[in-house]
Amino acid sequence: MSDSAVSYELLDRVAVVSLDDGKANAISLAVAADLRAALRRALDEDAAAVVLAGRPGRFSAGFDLATMTSGDDAARELLEAGAEVALDIYGMPVPVVLACTGHALAMGAILLLSADIRIGAPGEFKIGLNEVAIGMPVPSFAVELARDRLTRASFTPAINHAQIYDPQGAVEAGFLDRISDDPLAAALAHAGELAERVHHGPFVATRAACRGGVLATMRDGLASDLANFTVTVPDS
Repeated sequence: MSDSAVSYELLDRVAVVSLDDGKANAISLAVAADLRAALRRALDEDAAAVVLAGRPGRFSAGFDLATMTSGDDAARELLEAGAEVALDIYGMPVPVVLACTGHALAMGAILLLSADIRIGAPGEFKIGLNEVAIGMPVPSFAVELARDRLTRASFTPAINHAQIYDPQGAVEAGFLDRISDDPLAAALAHAGELAERVHHGPFVATRAACRGGVLATMRDGLASDLANFTVTVPDS
């Protein structure tokens, strides 16, 4: 992954997967593929926990808009790639701690919903699902993730009204669990503690009990998501 925006490092028993393209950390087909490859590598190397991190000031602005607005076929291909990343994280057989180092919008916020623990940075950052405001429907797999992770009161504003939150508001809504002045260090510490505490076999069995039903619903709805997904490009 030397030429990729995605980097990988195994620190003791924690796999650290970092996303940094020097810009918006957009999720392209290549980035999605590299994220999935890094998650598989973590399992191949027997990591006991994973940290997923962005760069300072930016976790991810979401899907690559150039691809998303280039036609329905390209948009659906990218949607499927991003959905598979989210499903991988949500069903990961080890804990995933996410360091939300700044802005997290659209697919970036979906990744927040997928992780076990989400630690955000303080600051004037925007977090949320802004799809409806930029001409895209929220796909059903993301709706199911949000239904599982967001508070009941925040569900409709966050999903159907494209409400965007600052970090403290994101904690209250359920996109984040807490805020830290150094979210990466906090995520590494939390992941290291989980790696020591959690027994793998019982974790996997309990993961299936906790998330298996939602995963099945998301996978069952993905074909419909892809068939019906269209992007409304605003008039110039």
